[in-house]
Amino acid sequence: NRDTIRVAASHGLGALAFSFVDPEEARTWTTIYYDTIRSAQCVPLGHAVNANIAMVSPFSMHRDRAEAVRRGQENFEFFTYSISALVTQDAHPGRSTLWKDFQHKRGDRSSQQLQAASNETADLFLHSPGIGTPEDFRAHVREFEEAGVDQLVLLQQAGRNPHHEICEALELLGETVLPEARARAIAREARKAAELAPYIEAAMARKQYMKPLADD
Repeated sequence: NRDTIRVAASHGLGALAFSFVDPEEARTWTTIYYDTIRSAQCVPLGHAVNANIAMVSPFSMHRDRAEAVRRGQENFEFFTYSISALVTQDAHPGRSTLWKDFQHKRGDRSSQQLQAASNETADLFLHSPGIGTPEDFRAHVREFEEAGVDQLVLLQQAGRNPHHEICEALELLGETVLPEARARAIAREARKAAELAPYIEAAMARKQYMKPLADD
């Protein structure tokens, strides 16, 4: 959450925001993080400042949007359901029937999502950003780049997503989106390093070092 992101930045640490947020909320979180990195509140714990913030994103990719939704959406929803169930429903791994309970509560959402995904003017709220075609995912990545997010951690291995479909999506990602995203990332990292250099130098000057251990 926002408080722990601020704490991470105040110690010169990278932050992983393990929440599925939209680009607007992500921009708020990155602003908090980098404003703290640039401030006198940043007093590094380590011997370097790791100024990076990562966010998680659902992921399923196929050239056919409906197929990407079929493969990924239900499994992603099960991930969020099961995490919540472990906390709120006293679910017992190996004893509970999470998948069966999830499908019962979910109902017939899949048919609605697949119908919408087959329409070029589909309501994207019926399926999660990060699930779609290479063009959909390319736009998704750019939105988070513009929001100041350094890295996206892709959630794919959830529910009953079979291994070969996971591999196919990753291969398609590597063929279609990663090359251009990687090129932008290299240029962006260079700009960021130059912009943050004086702030990191000031932060390292504030670092409190331990006294050397005595030989005896």
